[in-house]
Amino acid sequence: MILTVLVTIALTVLAVVIGMNFTTPEKKLERRIEHHYAVSDPQFMREMSVLLGPSILPGNRVEDLQNGDEIFPSMLEAIASAQKTITFETYIYWSGEVGKRFADALSDRARAGVEVRVTIDWVGSVKMEETLLDQMKSAGVEIVRYRPLRWYNLGRLNNRTHRKLLVVDGKVAFTGGVGIADVWSGHAEDPEHWRDMHFRIEGPVVAQFQAAFNDNWIKTSGVVLNGDGYFPALPSVGDQAAHMFIASPSGGSESMHLMYLMAIAAAEKSIDMEAAYFVPDDLALHALLAARKRGVRVRILVPGPHIDSESVRLASKAQWGDLLLAGVEIHEYLPTMMHNKLLIIDQAMVSVGSTNFDPRSFRLNDEASLNVYDRAFAQRMTLVFEQDLKPTQRYTHETWERRPWKEKFIEKFILPIRSQL
Repeated sequence: MILTVLVTIALTVLAVVIGMNFTTPEKKLERRIEHHYAVSDPQFMREMSVLLGPSILPGNRVEDLQNGDEIFPSMLEAIASAQKTITFETYIYWSGEVGKRFADALSDRARAGVEVRVTIDWVGSVKMEETLLDQMKSAGVEIVRYRPLRWYNLGRLNNRTHRKLLVVDGKVAFTGGVGIADVWSGHAEDPEHWRDMHFRIEGPVVAQFQAAFNDNWIKTSGVVLNGDGYFPALPSVGDQAAHMFIASPSGGSESMHLMYLMAIAAAEKSIDMEAAYFVPDDLALHALLAARKRGVRVRILVPGPHIDSESVRLASKAQWGDLLLAGVEIHEYLPTMMHNKLLIIDQAMVSVGSTNFDPRSFRLNDEASLNVYDRAFAQRMTLVFEQDLKPTQRYTHETWERRPWKEKFIEKFILPIRSQL
């Protein structure tokens, strides 16, 4: 009898813990956002500033970096130049050549007296050898693992930090899709080297990057990072308006979901999207279909035969039928895994960062995205998008109808859990 009671209690606790991990934020968007104005309308920028959090700041310079051959040297050069502080947050940090280079660079600056703070996601760093962590800690790098396997984290193990943030001396920042692993090295030349983008930023908006890092640093360490080494005066260095905003389920925020819906609803001419994981919910699907009804050209680039999650591919394809019938162009990237996160609206606004177009990024992960409101930058990123379109294959509605019955059968089991993929 006692054994039965204990087993019942244990199973109940287990069910509660599992249920907590599948819980999405209390604040959940339920209504469609209709088209009222274009991205060029000052009202759009006013509302994006207020509803997403940080204000849009002028005077920035954003540089795009393509693939590991450009990204890693730029990040490592910035780290090597640090005089006061380095703050670094990432989801994936694996052992390998790239991981060693970053560990060496961070360790070197810590030994030189630079304050180096690093936040690494516990799940995303499962392939990281303890020797790298020990090396950095011995050099004076302060490292925290985000939500490790502990009894007090059991109810939130499914909520990870997916943010990619690097800030040097509070003056130079980086964000994008790249993790610290060898798969991101090279120039996307074969299936072993992924296609991705990262961005180097200077200007007043860098302070918002530092605040974004502070968000999880406070949660994990209880320490607030402040002072001139972290938040120096930042003069104007360019003519790009931008803001960095964050989302976290612990804050009940749906900032990323809201941003995508507002941006798509404002589109009047074109929507170009590169999505490593494209699993739209009902609101996102309606927004894209409504854009097509307004005559907006919608082009979506997704991974092709090379993808690191087959379940995501199946959940995604199951929803393509109505989009394809409406004239949405879906292109599959053929050479390698395409890990980009890019949204361009009317060649006037660009959104980049860590956020995927899926429920996990919208509701479960801690994410950080940078919006840039600048036509010249948007046109530059459109050229990048056009270049990425070249090695793709357009997916038609006829192809979708002819997909194997096995895929259609499996989709029925995957769709109900798409928010967890």
